[in-house]
Amino acid sequence: MSDRPKNLTGRLGRVLLYVVLTALAAITLMPFLWMACSSVKINSDFFTSQFLPHGDGFLGVAWDRLTVKQFIRLFTEFPLARSLLNSIFLSSVISVLATILCAAGGYALAKFHFRGRAALTTAILSTVVLPASLLLSPGFETLYHLGLVDTYAGMIIPAVAPAFGLYLFRQAMLNSLPNELLESARIDGAGEVRIFFQIVLPIVRPMMSAYLIIMFIATWNNFITPQIVLQSPERHPLSVAIFGLKGLYGGEYNLMSAGTLVSIAPVMLLFLLLQKEFISGLTSGAVKG
Repeated sequence: MSDRPKNLTGRLGRVLLYVVLTALAAITLMPFLWMACSSVKINSDFFTSQFLPHGDGFLGVAWDRLTVKQFIRLFTEFPLARSLLNSIFLSSVISVLATILCAAGGYALAKFHFRGRAALTTAILSTVVLPASLLLSPGFETLYHLGLVDTYAGMIIPAVAPAFGLYLFRQAMLNSLPNELLESARIDGAGEVRIFFQIVLPIVRPMMSAYLIIMFIATWNNFITPQIVLQSPERHPLSVAIFGLKGLYGGEYNLMSAGTLVSIAPVMLLFLLLQKEFISGLTSGAVKG
């Protein structure tokens, strides 16, 4: 009988937790719902209704005033398809290369002993605290002298080895990769390249998936750097192209909402596909110690 109050308290606690989580989820999803509703409204209904336009239809909604013409216009009247492909290309290449190279660099910093390793690790960690805006001017000057301005290479090369990723994977290797396993592989005759791809990468796969998503989203949402490096409109990613809708067609807020909805769809799909790996990577204790 003494366990019944405890069970009742536990159930009430879970119910309260679910209520709080449901409320927080509703608050988080509200802007996305508003954006989805705005993308199918005509422009005259944008300021007259919060979500769907009021009318005499089912649930008090004027269903006859909803339209998907904005989405059709995005891919017929404006070069949004090209910008979408640019974003997919840049985000995919940068995220994959950055994940592999940061994993390789973190492995070297964690498991190889060489002169200056401590100083190099300190230098890499110190650059993490530098604001990215401070590096825009010297970065652009460097790309200009190398002839990489207004090229995809000018976007990809500086982004494939961020200091945060190197330090993150260094910590992952220190905490999840035993030295005995590496020594056993070397005794069996495995080379360093084979050890890295067949032993190291499978062990840190959850961290790789998490970092892949982080880099993909960061590159996809990058707005300032493409504006500075990529000066030709046909090379602009989706973030810059959608901002251009505001300058040229500032009154069409439903068109901008539709473009924003298109821009978040690939990122949301990627996260849904890799959410288990993402959570596993963040909770595996890779940044511990």
